[in-house]
Amino acid sequence: MDKTLTKPAFSVLFSVYSREKAIYLSSALKSIWEDQSHKPEEIVIVKDGPLTTELDSVITEFEKVAPVKCLTLDKNYGLGIALAKGLAICSYDIVARMDSDDISRPDRFEKQIQFIADHPEYDIIGSNIAEFNQSEDDIVSFRKVPELSTVICSFAKRRNPMNHMSVMFRKDAVLRAGNYIPFQGYEDYYLWVRMIMTGSLLYNLQDNLVFVRIGKGMIARRQGIFYFKQELKLQKEFYLIGFINLARYMLNILCRAMPRLLPVGLLGYIYKIIRK
Repeated sequence: MDKTLTKPAFSVLFSVYSREKAIYLSSALKSIWEDQSHKPEEIVIVKDGPLTTELDSVITEFEKVAPVKCLTLDKNYGLGIALAKGLAICSYDIVARMDSDDISRPDRFEKQIQFIADHPEYDIIGSNIAEFNQSEDDIVSFRKVPELSTVICSFAKRRNPMNHMSVMFRKDAVLRAGNYIPFQGYEDYYLWVRMIMTGSLLYNLQDNLVFVRIGKGMIARRQGIFYFKQELKLQKEFYLIGFINLARYMLNILCRAMPRLLPVGLLGYIYKIIRK
């Protein structure tokens, strides 16, 4: 039997806000529609507050060629709320995430949707990613994540086990875990842990299915007292819900939270070492 007949329909979920670049958004949208070997049935774009004229123009043009559903928020609420509201209006149970400045490989959806069709027991399917500065030809690092669900659950006690921009998940499983919750910088990590706690199985394809634009200021954007406090808050929450024990909680504070206070140059060096 032709497997294409059994592949489920799916939505793609985007969030866009005013500080993003129109040229990057255009490339991202092209990569998940025109360039894809297996196209989505729906693309949900959440405008997280008023956008620039350039960003609005990109979306307007894209609506002429693709099945777009737009949700416009009255102000910039942040990623957690934007994705929660966007997920609520996705028409299909299978939802792929995409960031507005990244590039999906042309066979990304084909590979992920086939895996979901063949393995209905899994709720989240992610992949490895390739990180670049200005061009996909300028790969500077990779982020390889664990493949199997048992390893992913163990890894999650130390680090984020999924690349958010690469995932495809089941909407009902996300809602069962409480949907996206505002937690700046960690909306995805917090969600994966809650899904693990509710019994979801996770899997990462060992292909670099998304090219992720990191930019030279990426490290600096995740540094400082704010992210230090967010790390403390996240690890405390993991401990309180029973995901990690006290020893792991204390170790994570030392290994994850404290480095947020290091100089950017030193953290960049550490980042290069742990990236694969």
